[in-house]
Amino acid sequence: MHKANVQILIKAIFTLNSFNFILMQKPILILGACGQIGTELTYALREKHGNDVIIASDIREGNEDLTNSGPFELLDATDYDALEDIIAYYEISEVYLMAAMLSATAEKFPMRAWNLNMNSLFNVLNLAKEKKIDKIFWPSSIAVFGPNTPDTNTPQNTIMEPTTVYGISKQSGERWCNYYHNKFGVDVRSVRYPGLISWKTMPGGGTTDYAVEIFHKALSDGHYTCFLKEDTKLPMMFMDDAIRATMMLMESKAKEIKIRSSYNLAAMSFAPHEIAKSIQGIIPDFKITYAPDFRQDIADSWPSSIDDSKAQKDWGWQPEFDLDRTTEAMLKNLNPK
Repeated sequence: MHKANVQILIKAIFTLNSFNFILMQKPILILGACGQIGTELTYALREKHGNDVIIASDIREGNEDLTNSGPFELLDATDYDALEDIIAYYEISEVYLMAAMLSATAEKFPMRAWNLNMNSLFNVLNLAKEKKIDKIFWPSSIAVFGPNTPDTNTPQNTIMEPTTVYGISKQSGERWCNYYHNKFGVDVRSVRYPGLISWKTMPGGGTTDYAVEIFHKALSDGHYTCFLKEDTKLPMMFMDDAIRATMMLMESKAKEIKIRSSYNLAAMSFAPHEIAKSIQGIIPDFKITYAPDFRQDIADSWPSSIDDSKAQKDWGWQPEFDLDRTTEAMLKNLNPK
């Protein structure tokens, strides 16, 4: 072969390999992959990027479908050395930190909750600071707000005086995320999740768990006893929207992310009597009664609706599920189970 042709061929191969390298998805690590959000996020990311590059991890094994659908590691997110080893072994580029102790459970075990929620965050922030990972997703919550926060259309920047261990840890985490971004250039991104509703996984100890339990009981018993008062209105979201918002945020260009503490995120707001009425539109004989417990005080400290106009403006967020569409999806998918 002529020398010039050889050089052209070598250049073409190099260009093709470089192009393939650019297109290659770098591995992503999910911490807390067996939780309510982590499970569905793992499935969604594997569907989008391929099973082999999404590394699921948790402190214990979850369902077999998840652990067998791709790489899975037993990992304590508070163990810095173990986390560093996994990141180095798989050459991880992004970390989704979904491990946390939620509001109702955290009130029973405050120091354990603080240790898990804060130390796991510091671990990933410090690894990003050391340039061992490129990008972090860390979820905050409407629990960062408090009784003195404006109740309706709670703005992005407002009074934040949380009254729960979970809320205190999330508010502190927001400030540390913003600090690490400004001080060390860490690409950390976050949303304040409202209450989440899913038919695929059971809730994990949150104050808004009633909005999942109610569908299970509607189908199994035709009756539900709610642990909140009938008129306790809270921001809620169907899980499909929450997963889509998370992936949208992480896929956005860095210059589009204007807020490095955490974005308000919203879809719908309703009270228990409203979700009961929505269910009765499909199951007319469904009944609900009310027996408020300690979670009522937590719910009373949270807003009833959220202004998420910053997320809409910066990275194009728009929800797809309202209450009736959520009810239809929940009952349809739970019924065969």
